[in-house]
Amino acid sequence: MQQDIYVIGLDLGGTNSVFGIVDARGEIKATTAIKTGGYSRVEDYVKASVEALQPIIEQVGGMERIKAMGIGAPNGNYYKGTIEMAPNLPWAHDSVVPLADLFSDALGIPVALTNDANAAAIGEMTYGVARGMKDFIVITLGTGVGSGIVTGGHLLYGSDGFAGELGHVTMVRGEEGRLCGCGRKGCLECYCSATGVARTARELLAKSDRPSLLREMNPEDITSLDVSIAAGKGDALAREIYDFTGKMLGEACADFAAFSSPEAFIFFGGMTRAGDLIMKPIKEAYDRHVLPIFRGKAQFLISGLDGASAAVLGASAVGWDVVASIEKRD
Repeated sequence: MQQDIYVIGLDLGGTNSVFGIVDARGEIKATTAIKTGGYSRVEDYVKASVEALQPIIEQVGGMERIKAMGIGAPNGNYYKGTIEMAPNLPWAHDSVVPLADLFSDALGIPVALTNDANAAAIGEMTYGVARGMKDFIVITLGTGVGSGIVTGGHLLYGSDGFAGELGHVTMVRGEEGRLCGCGRKGCLECYCSATGVARTARELLAKSDRPSLLREMNPEDITSLDVSIAAGKGDALAREIYDFTGKMLGEACADFAAFSSPEAFIFFGGMTRAGDLIMKPIKEAYDRHVLPIFRGKAQFLISGLDGASAAVLGASAVGWDVVASIEKRD
């Protein structure tokens, strides 16, 4: 009887690194996690990761059952298997780190690495609402705004592995644009990420004395979740924040349609829990601003993957691509 085989999926975030062992059906059989930022050297991070993995590898029958590993990481370069100048990673914020090679050497299996938003797109195509689609854009709404672009059934990487940074298109030009972590001003990420929503809340509260449930909080403690909860209770100012955010996202998507004509925009991440509060203004602004030849064609969908495991599944799909490539060569 043929034994099951598995891949390791790693969702490498700025705070936590979550590992999952995933079978070919997309079922996560075991998980573990470590703190990403608890290490000053990447060698120590990899060593701690491998140690954390050992118990769950044994759970599924040992290393001989593990065929590959996929990693979704910020500033990940698929072509080179590197993380490059990632501002939130202490062991990679000012250098190029060959993380795929380091894990491959430590585990003795092939390892592929890609940008975290690209991993989300591959996960959607493999396990989620994009199954059967050939042209779509995944937009991740979290601490930042990421994107994965699929055209003709293939993920768009560009000449250097960094294509698809749609979170860094300029939405507000000039000095009035918010300063982005990338060093530029007015990026989409500054306004439509979870941190951007919280910043919009603080700005609106400071500009007027309008009543709002958000005034009961210390402004610096406000999160996008707080805004969502207030908006769900009918708070007018909180709803205005989501209208502003959704309008900008919809306008950006109208521009994105012009270069790839996607059949769907798929939204992924914690902010999607706001539901129609964010999706309704996105669709309305898109319809107002999109080129007429694209109007009415694209679907606007929320990720079909379970939020707690979606990023691990996306990373594991990168690993399964490695397995498929090896089988094709053989």
